[in-house]
Parts: sequence; structure tokens; C-alpha cells
Amino acid sequence: MGNGTRVTEFILLGVTDDPHLQALIFLLLFLTYALSITGNLTIVTLTLLDSRLHTPRYLFLHSFSLLEIIFTFACIPSFLVTIVTGDRTISFSNCFAQLFFFIFLGVSEFFLLASMSYDRYVAICRPLHYTTVMSRGVCTLLVLCSFLFSYPIVFPPVVMVTRLDVCDSNILNHFLCDSSPMMGISYTDTHYLALMAFLQALGTLLITLALMTASYTAIVRTILRLPSAQQRRKAFSTCSSHMVMVSITYGSFIFMYFKPFAKDSVELTKGVAVLNTSVAPMLNPFIYTLRNEQVKQAFRALVHRVGFSSRK
Repeated sequence: MGNGTRVTEFILLGVTDDPHLQALIFLLLFLTYALSITGNLTIVTLTLLDSRLHTPRYLFLHSFSLLEIIFTFACIPSFLVTIVTGDRTISFSNCFAQLFFFIFLGVSEFFLLASMSYDRYVAICRPLHYTTVMSRGVCTLLVLCSFLFSYPIVFPPVVMVTRLDVCDSNILNHFLCDSSPMMGISYTDTHYLALMAFLQALGTLLITLALMTASYTAIVRTILRLPSAQQRRKAFSTCSSHMVMVSITYGSFIFMYFKPFAKDSVELTKGVAVLNTSVAPMLNPFIYTLRNEQVKQAFRALVHRVGFSSRK
């Protein structure tokens, strides 16, 4: 870490020291993690096996579910192990990897949500050209670009954080490696780094929000011109799941990184981070399937196929 104190490991304070609360947190996190992995893996499996889901919309859903699986895997299992074993230490290399994937996948999620909003725009505003505009090649390119655009945004500040000179303390007041607590234990001037990280986060937020706002403005205008109320309800229902995920993602991100009194809300921020890394990924399968008849039909067909195979 620079030319100052060399840190080989960090100590994560976690969420609480209360053993009763720790047991409750472990139970809740384990359940949400299991549901998240099971639900998102189910979506990935359905979109791979069922030919009815081999469309651009479900390619994006497939990619989003994969992202959620990796995101939760990068954050939650290590925290569960920490609660069980009581060992709060994490090596520098593991901390760096967790920091990178936590931020990289979080930023990629915004670009992927923006790509999904464009897919909804084409489906509703240009339905006759949908299969031409949203070809499999275009969808794959949009998914890849969601990750490629995130890398140059995330990698430079993450590298700069890992090169900070730290104080004698290597204690991070968090349950995972995040940039804010790591800058907090450094005696290096971090104002430039904090400003750069803030501007990059703000830029990502504004760019993706502008793209989604443009898409949904056109979508709303098109829907309001539809002649029947039934057509308008059907069109709105195709966007409702995406809008809910956008609200959850943006809401938690803004609360965590754009709060005015950072030092006074550390504990609350950690609580929101727990929800963002466990509950939000768990909700994704339910949000996208509860009102989606195609996914429910594919799920029933898969259950029937598995049950028929087991009887044979």
C-alpha cells in the first residue's frame, strides 16, 4: 500500500457485536442468499432450456440473473463464514478482489438496466421492427458493452484505493471491503480520490438515468396513444418489473453513496448494504416471474419434465 505501512490483511467489524443479533442476521442472510441463488439459477436454467424464452427480452433477464448470482457470491458467503467462525480477518488480495467485484458488478447493473429499458422501448414503440432491431447479435453486444463500459470507470479508483498509505489500524467498519471505510483508515489525503469516485458514480447515475428516462418518456407517450384501456394495461405490465428493479437499485445506490452526513450514518449505511447485497438480488426472480406468463409456463413445463423423468 504505497510507500507507507504495508497491510497484509484487514479486520471487518461486521454489522453488530450482539451475538443474538448476529444469529438473527445469519439466519436472514442465509435464507435470502439461498433463495437468491435458487431463484436466479432457475431463471438462468429456464432461459437456456425453454425455446419460448430464446428472445432478446429473456437474454437480458438471463444476463441480469447471472450478474446477481456473481454479485451475491462476492459479498454474502464470506460474511456468513465470518459470523459462524468469528474470524473477521480478510487478506489484502481477497479484500481487493471483493472491492473490485462489488463496485464493478454494481456499475454494470446500471448499464444493463439501461440496455433493458432500450429493449422495452423498441418492443413497445417499434413493435414491427423489434426482431430486426433487437437481433441476438445486438442484444449480446449491449450486454457485453454493459460490462466493458464499467471496467474503465471502476478499475482506476479501485487501484488508487489499494495504493493508499494506511494508519496503524487496519480495521474496516463494514462487513465487506468498500472504498469509503478503506479511505477512512488512510492518512493520505483522499479528497481527490473521493471527488473522483463521487464524480464517476454521479456520471454513471446520470448517464444511465438519462438513457432510461428517454426510453420511458417515449414508451409512456406511445402507451397513452393506444386506443383501448386493455392495450395500455398490457403495455404497462411489460415494463412494470423493470421499473421496480430500477427503483430498488437506484434507491439503494443513492442512499449509500449520495448521503449528506456520511459519518453520522455508518450503521444505517451498512444495513442498507446488507439489503442491497442480499434482499434485492433475491427479489429479482419474483419480480420478473410473478406477472410473466411465459416464465411461469416454462417453469411448469420444467417441473413436469423433471417429475416425469423421476417417475421413469
